[in-house]
Amino acid sequence: MSEDWAAVAKAINQRVNELGWRQRELAERSHVSQAIVREIQHHTVERRRSPRTLESLSTTLGWHPQHLDAVLHGRRPPEADEPITNPADSLWSRLDGFEQRLNDITDRLDDLKSDLSTVIEHVRDRR
Repeated sequence: MSEDWAAVAKAINQRVNELGWRQRELAERSHVSQAIVREIQHHTVERRRSPRTLESLSTTLGWHPQHLDAVLHGRRPPEADEPITNPADSLWSRLDGFEQRLNDITDRLDDLKSDLSTVIEHVRDRR
């Protein structure tokens, strides 16, 4: 199933306008970085987002936690009082997010290790 990030952007922008909020306010209230909110609102970068990001934005905007995920996947958004359809998906999605973050941290540490080795080698050569 394809993802419609333009529809997500449109839904967020309409709701933010209804509420009279600025981008920064949405970011602060949802605990989502302003850069990510900007990317989603302006539909500038299409990439896999943590389901937690869409959940945070949805609930902050007064919607059901799965509202934006439904919009993204072309489904009817649930009403705010509907139960969460599959809480296990949310848990697995969060674990996937943690796994991705750990992979990113590992990659950064590997880069730092390589850089540090280069610096040590350079210092040794000057002795």
